[in-house]
Amino acid sequence: MSRISYVNGEYAPHQDAVVHIEDRGYQFADGVYEVMAVRDGFIIDLEPHLDRLDRSLAALSIAAPMSRGALRIVIREVVHRNLVRTGIVYMQVTRGVAKRAHAFPKDASPAIVVTSRSMASPSASAVNDGVKVITMPDIRWGRCDIKSISLLPNVLARQQATAAGAYEAWLIDSAGDVTEGSASNAWIVDAKGDLVTRHLGPALLGGVTRAAIVDACKAAKVKVVERTFSLKEALAAREAMVTSTTSFVLPVVAIDGKAIGRGADKGKAGPVYRQIRPLYEARVAAAIRAATSVASGGALQKAAAGA
Repeated sequence: MSRISYVNGEYAPHQDAVVHIEDRGYQFADGVYEVMAVRDGFIIDLEPHLDRLDRSLAALSIAAPMSRGALRIVIREVVHRNLVRTGIVYMQVTRGVAKRAHAFPKDASPAIVVTSRSMASPSASAVNDGVKVITMPDIRWGRCDIKSISLLPNVLARQQATAAGAYEAWLIDSAGDVTEGSASNAWIVDAKGDLVTRHLGPALLGGVTRAAIVDACKAAKVKVVERTFSLKEALAAREAMVTSTTSFVLPVVAIDGKAIGRGADKGKAGPVYRQIRPLYEARVAAAIRAATSVASGGALQKAAAGA
């Protein structure tokens, strides 16, 4: 079965889906995007992703392409038409099509693309044994809290990590502090045993999975501290981790070739990670059960009404 995409009001075979050559996303990276995880056919954290989409659009003065209710329907329909059980949804909104000029056009309508595809979950090796990261200077713009489609610095960072045989690149600001990964948020367990991730602000994107991990930890009485931490502190940390939509949470076992951790856990997934991963998995499983229960209840009501 060929993949199906949604482009500006129409569902079309993926290979036939096109946008105009004067779409401002293509010419200026004048747009924003979201990536959502799909598990068991259920879209994880849909509402927080839509909340972040709204914030990004507002920051760039781009109008919403449709109501939130309509957008929910489109997203779920794209997942359904592509028979995705485990994978992702990609959604992009640009300022639209207009004659090329730097200033905002007065008459352009926002353009939207939604795609979905199957994608394997992180490998058992990554989940259980951990991943490696490298570091490099953060050369991105000053509003990383906006989920802009202008991702060239992130692409260069991830390519350098891939070329080095690493999973991710951690970006280091001019003060020597870790901002985040090229496509993930960064975490450490510090010398006191606190779980630390950088505080929200323009220097990093507020990850939806990051927020879910913070909430899950608070519910389980796991202390989370949101503050800056330096590369030097990360290299001396008890543990390190990354979180993202596609990886959920993974242990970082080496930074720039230096094993992370202490004692028997050095260079291995540590005890805090081994506590956190099940917390998040349980949260996802509960959300899927709740959604399935609601869907089943709706189906029973329809069946009863038709009896």
